[in-house]
Amino acid sequence: MDFNFTDEQTMLRDSVGRYLSDTYTFDARMTAVNGDSGWNPGVWKAFAEELGILGAPFAEAHGGLGGGAIENMIVMEEIGKALVIEPYLQTVVIGGGFLKAAGGALADSVIPQIIDGSAVIAFAYAEPQGRYNLADLRTTAKKDGAGYVLNGHKAVVYAAPWATHFIVTARTGGSVRERSGVSVFLIPANAAGITRRDYPTVDGARASEVYFENVAVGADALIGAEGEGLSLVEQVVDEATAAVCAEGSGVVRKLHEGTLDYSRQRKQFGKAIGEFQVLQHRMVDMFMEVEQAVSMTLMATLRLDERDRAKHVSSAKNKISRGARFVGQNAVQIHGGIGISNELAIGHYFKRASMIESQFGDADYHLRRYESLMD
Repeated sequence: MDFNFTDEQTMLRDSVGRYLSDTYTFDARMTAVNGDSGWNPGVWKAFAEELGILGAPFAEAHGGLGGGAIENMIVMEEIGKALVIEPYLQTVVIGGGFLKAAGGALADSVIPQIIDGSAVIAFAYAEPQGRYNLADLRTTAKKDGAGYVLNGHKAVVYAAPWATHFIVTARTGGSVRERSGVSVFLIPANAAGITRRDYPTVDGARASEVYFENVAVGADALIGAEGEGLSLVEQVVDEATAAVCAEGSGVVRKLHEGTLDYSRQRKQFGKAIGEFQVLQHRMVDMFMEVEQAVSMTLMATLRLDERDRAKHVSSAKNKISRGARFVGQNAVQIHGGIGISNELAIGHYFKRASMIESQFGDADYHLRRYESLMD
């Protein structure tokens, strides 16, 4: 198995990293986070027009770069290093993942809009009672003539305040938690009957509680086959989980680098604290967690097209979740009180690491999932 990037993938990594290093500074990010909209549409436009990265995983026939999961991994790791809040994960990885897998007229129509930056997609799948069970759905989509009528409540929908479209999971049949009867829909965010309650998240992003009240959609809004959508949802969530692992790899790398730099500057008892052996050992342990996160993310990403995809994804996510906690907590402890201040970037990396720890399943969930798949 070849673990080396191609020349094109290396160029993608370098161009994204250089752009974010030059323009996406910590101060610029905080200006966007604290602004009314909570993001920078200009950055999203640059992603589409200057860098072309919104087309990285899409086929050339749709106007993309012809890449796939590895390209998503590369971009997401750079996003983690810069703490990017713009919705690449929700729009390109998740929205694009559903559309690529389903194909057809919907994909032909919306994928070019993702690539040119005019479409922003939010994934409305989680419900208050659902925890990590993707089949635990009370949102319903009942047949109404040729179309459907949706009713329900989706919780913590990341990027919903900026979205032009929602991808929504709903029951067209079966009972709560049953595998059959789950369907997936692509719905315009301005459709009649949709209301939102927006709020900032602890890691600087924006999310919403989204309510669907008698939202009428046509049959062409259905992604995949009616009632058979759970396998597709599981596939795309695994792809998104691998992408979050890549983001986490970038986050923990910056936590380690920032802590290492601080230990060389902070002096106590007349010498830099990085000269104390106990802290040297601690930062070596942090470095090992970073390297393991990168390696396991790459392995999971390479296995996304294989039958045992879920096992490798859960193995990686379990490791990244535990590593994010270990590196984040040690970074804050070594920095002391300023490590959790809003003025210092390290505190914001810690917050994002804490959210990644549980996003799409925490360490315990993925350990149980891994064990069940091995059985």
